[in-house]
Amino acid sequence: MGTFSFTEVFSVTLILFSVIDILGAIPLIIIIKKRDGRIYAEKATIISAVLMVVFLFLGQSILMLFGLDVASFALAGAIVIFIVAMEMILGITLIKDDPDAGGSGSVVPLAFPLIAGAGTLTTILSLRAVYSEINVLIGILVNLVFVYLVLRLSGWLERVIGKSGFEVLRRV
Repeated sequence: MGTFSFTEVFSVTLILFSVIDILGAIPLIIIIKKRDGRIYAEKATIISAVLMVVFLFLGQSILMLFGLDVASFALAGAIVIFIVAMEMILGITLIKDDPDAGGSGSVVPLAFPLIAGAGTLTTILSLRAVYSEINVLIGILVNLVFVYLVLRLSGWLERVIGKSGFEVLRRV
């Protein structure tokens, strides 16, 4: 498993923070909240945590099981994100939601692919090759605390940013 290193944890945390980009996802979070009526911060964070931790320890084996390499997985994730983005930009629905699956926006697209998407999962595989697993795990957990706070405070962030700030962030 390796030994704890503050330097490694700090590096992993910053790398994952930039890949997850939860601050850049605030406009999407607000749109999902308006569409679904509520963001289930706990649910999205726990599902993201499970995906990331499972991928940390079993990711390479899972990809090999399906005959995929990391590049193919990243491409598939990019396609999913593209479809979600087109739905949001054009205001259309390409993939129908299950009306009985209340709070589904907390799982798709929040937990996967926005938080624990292909970019995050492939980055975790790369980090595992360079850093100790315990340090990668701690870096994941630090990021998930921040993700939870952003999701939990999404209503407050919406009020602070305001309509014009939201429009600016949405275009960036």
